[in-house]
Amino acid sequence: MSRRLATITGLTACLCLFAQAAAQGAPLVPVPNINIGVEAANNPRDVALSLQVLFVLTVLSLAPSILIMMTSFTRIIVVLSFLRSALATQQMPPNQVLVGLALFLTFFTMSPYWDQVNQNALQPYIAGTMNQETAMTAAMKPMREFMFKQTRENDLALFINISDAPRPNSQEDVPTSSLIPAFVISELKTAFQIGFLIYIPFIVIDMVVASTLMSMGMMMVPPVMISLPFKILLFILVDGWHLVIRSLVTSFN
Repeated sequence: MSRRLATITGLTACLCLFAQAAAQGAPLVPVPNINIGVEAANNPRDVALSLQVLFVLTVLSLAPSILIMMTSFTRIIVVLSFLRSALATQQMPPNQVLVGLALFLTFFTMSPYWDQVNQNALQPYIAGTMNQETAMTAAMKPMREFMFKQTRENDLALFINISDAPRPNSQEDVPTSSLIPAFVISELKTAFQIGFLIYIPFIVIDMVVASTLMSMGMMMVPPVMISLPFKILLFILVDGWHLVIRSLVTSFN
């Protein structure tokens, strides 16, 4: 009863204060007035500012695609998905855990290149010593260097031939529009190769368990139910997470 009386008293006091403030015409907490509108640009500076805002909004909307397609995220998440499928643990680890681990591994592997982007492009642009076009060119240079290291020549030649572009004489002549899809399919091929190697020991366990159950006449027992504990035990004994993550990180060197 005492708590209820205290609550009612507090609410009554607040209502009285709001009523008194409303009667005096002055609110207790000033509420800001926010106006969002579109007006005509009166000078070239306003036009440039509007274009910069549109550019920033475009970059923010494309940021997930840039993170997935131009970094190590694709290879990492595909290999981790293969690992979970090979273990046959259904949703363990959950998707949120796999995506979070893939993101942090991406930050780790891409940190040297992002440091170069920050030092050579972002900071000079913020300081006003570099214009927007020059900053974009300087930011793409380390990213192109990373993609060239992971892209196969035949994949790159595929998109250059499809685009009917002239044969490049150096890496600087390769357009980014051809480099990015070539990098993506090269990453997928590498990820599938690693996934195949991950599947081999677990397939052996499935075959051994299935053959044992058939020889014992236990036809009604699902082999997956019996092989799952052995898969998890093998993965723990060989320190599987350490081996997989080390192989993934060192594959980008």
